[in-house]
Amino acid sequence: MKKTFITLLAVLAVLVFTGAAVAGVSSLRGEQDIQDMAKKASKKKQMIVEGGIERSYKLQPPVIPHKIDKEKINLKMNTCMRCHSEKTYEKKKAPKVGDSHYITRDGKTLETVSSRRYFCNQCHAPQVNADPLVENTFEGVK
Repeated sequence: MKKTFITLLAVLAVLVFTGAAVAGVSSLRGEQDIQDMAKKASKKKQMIVEGGIERSYKLQPPVIPHKIDKEKINLKMNTCMRCHSEKTYEKKKAPKVGDSHYITRDGKTLETVSSRRYFCNQCHAPQVNADPLVENTFEGVK
């Protein structure tokens, strides 16, 4: 009984892996052997888009249309707030941090940005001109 079960499992495994090969499964590494070191990705420049980048869907966090390589976000400072705070956004002609960023998870409104919204690039990402790694046919509804 045990021998039959192991044989059946082996046959099933062979069928599954053979089916995957026939189905045309391919790696993002292309023809590169799995044992080889990964090729170093080419460095892409961040996009700088005057006036911002249009959102793909209604509740998408806005993407960052400028360089952020010199910005610092840590427990002691958040340099994003130099331009995007309530006090400076008009003078800097930058979008103001959303009101939702000042609300705690308990619904209490704070004077400063909530700790759960403090690390901006958790949700907001800079953009680069790069070809997608996989085909994407997503179309957002606005």
